Amino acid sequence: MNQAIVFLAVALVFVPLAVRLGLGSVLGYLVAGVAIGPLGLGLVSDPAALLHTSELGVVLMLFVIGLELEPQRLWAMRRAVFGGGTAQMVVCTALLMPLGLLLGWSWQAALVAASALALSSTAIVVGLLQERHLMALPVGRHGFSMLLFQDIAAIPLLGLAAALGSAAAAGAGGHGAAGGGLTQLGLQAGAVVAVVLLGRYAAYPAMRFVATLPVRELFTALALLLVLGVAALMQAVGLSMGLGAFLAGVLLAGSPYRHALESDLLPFKGLLLGLFFMAVGLGMQLGLLASQPLQVLLGLLLVVALKAVGLWLLGRFIGLHPRQRTLLAVLLSQVGEFAFVVLAAGQLSGALPADTAALLTLIAALSMATTPLLLMVHDRWLATDDTPARPTDAIEPEHAPVLLAGFGRYGQIVARLLLATGIRPTVIDHDADTVDSARRAGFAVHFGDATEADLLAAAGAGQARVMVVAIDDPQQASRVVALVREHWPALRIVARARDAVHAMDLMEDGVHHVQRELFESSLRSGRAVLEALDFEPFHARTLADDFRRYSEGFLRTARADRHNQDDLIRRVREAREQFERQMQADLARQQHRPGDGGWQRDDGPAP
Repeated sequence: MNQAIVFLAVALVFVPLAVRLGLGSVLGYLVAGVAIGPLGLGLVSDPAALLHTSELGVVLMLFVIGLELEPQRLWAMRRAVFGGGTAQMVVCTALLMPLGLLLGWSWQAALVAASALALSSTAIVVGLLQERHLMALPVGRHGFSMLLFQDIAAIPLLGLAAALGSAAAAGAGGHGAAGGGLTQLGLQAGAVVAVVLLGRYAAYPAMRFVATLPVRELFTALALLLVLGVAALMQAVGLSMGLGAFLAGVLLAGSPYRHALESDLLPFKGLLLGLFFMAVGLGMQLGLLASQPLQVLLGLLLVVALKAVGLWLLGRFIGLHPRQRTLLAVLLSQVGEFAFVVLAAGQLSGALPADTAALLTLIAALSMATTPLLLMVHDRWLATDDTPARPTDAIEPEHAPVLLAGFGRYGQIVARLLLATGIRPTVIDHDADTVDSARRAGFAVHFGDATEADLLAAAGAGQARVMVVAIDDPQQASRVVALVREHWPALRIVARARDAVHAMDLMEDGVHHVQRELFESSLRSGRAVLEALDFEPFHARTLADDFRRYSEGFLRTARADRHNQDDLIRRVREAREQFERQMQADLARQQHRPGDGGWQRDDGPAP
């Protein structure tokens, strides 16, 4: 109980502070672990036990990822997983192994160390990909494919570490070991088959039965039992718990209970992942940083730099945009959590000396802290907002009369109205998920950035009659308007405004028609409220029309004084009071007839 309170307290202190400073939550958890560890306050006595328990966070994360990957999609990724993943492991291992050989290590120690350090952190990278909405983009797909292969490769790496450590002493006992290896392989294959059968034929009926019960928490209990049971089965046969959980998630991806499972497990996943990173911070032997600062810092720099170089070069061969290669290199440049297990196995088997394993473990842990910092550098100096995450679609010159930028909820309604009247607009959107979903629904939507003049020209801006700017972001919308006014001044612009201030900005930019996105729907809701209060429909519409004229007139007259904040606030207050007095005077001229159930004008019924 006391340790649980300590974990929650330090997390609530360090994680918000790290997020506020722009360092990311992962670094906050690592620092929190250091703070309560042996070199900090010394509040936790057994970091190894905590790390073992908190690995369930990685297991739950991989299960949730599996829920979002249907088997057909996973099969479609096989080339990226086994091709790109194998290439990543080979390239990074080949770049790192000479370091160990130069230091005088045996080739067995250098190979175990290099293969362990070539692994990247699934917990860190997938969390960052999801946080930045990159999973559906090329950099996200290739990065996740490499991580998935690493999770699979972690199992043979453990066997490699054990085999290399005991190779010299194997001698005549090799045949018995081979027989035991075949038995173990058979058990592992049986466990995988059992997970497949469990997911297909047992999990569905169990979830259907529990879902019909009025006790909601039983479904959460079943979800936890399913994940932990599969993880325990995999661990018992020597396979990765995360790999088993991912496989179970994939098998349940097509289940109607997928979203319920995900929502129930997300809180546990988040807390246990945070606990995992705190455990990594607890396990850092920072004493080595004080006693061997040169070795630690130089080793950290070389490992991160060599992995980044290898990933950047690999990104070129898998067809990534140059800036996307840089992002991939930054994201996967750290050492992963499975490296701790591989290094420990190498030390246990004798392939790695104890002091070497301790040094590499510290370098691996410190490398996790470099990723948020490198991302800050990337976002500040290397990334640009106007670079699309995937190649812009080639747009054939259709000479459509309407060019529509943005295909969200607002743009979709405009496009459907135009299509219903026989007008086929050219639609551009910069969100890959929106474009793919719209195409599956039958809409002709092109991927691209509407703030690029070349793209608008290719889309037919020079021949179009109307440009509809339906982009949600006010800054991006203003950039599109400025671009159109500069290159195609004769093109009429109909723009969506986020609020009154944005509407005034667009008016000043020369937009022909500005529509505030929620204004008309809110006005109609206000009319419905008046009618529900027994106002006659005609009178409620009149009041709404008067309010519309007042609001539009005020926007036109307020633009001149908008930069004088105090005067604008005063004018808003005076205009609102004047309008309210007018409404009250208008209502005073009405009379409510008891029993009539409606408002009537003095001069008779409304037309």
